[in-house]
Amino acid sequence: MILLEIGNLDGLVLLIVAVMFGPALILAIIGLLMLKKDKKLAKVLLILAVVYTIISLGICGSMLA
Repeated sequence: MILLEIGNLDGLVLLIVAVMFGPALILAIIGLLMLKKDKKLAKVLLILAVVYTIISLGICGSMLA
């Protein structure tokens, strides 16, 4: 818990950035891997990744500002 010491909240910023981009990145990777097998599922996953990124940038971005 060294990253969350009083006065040094770099770990908290790192955690918020991970929540912002982590799931969207995972969805995008899975969508790209599924592109050859099932195009419809891949499109849905890629759209979900974009929507998640837009929403998380709005919510988490307002917390960081």
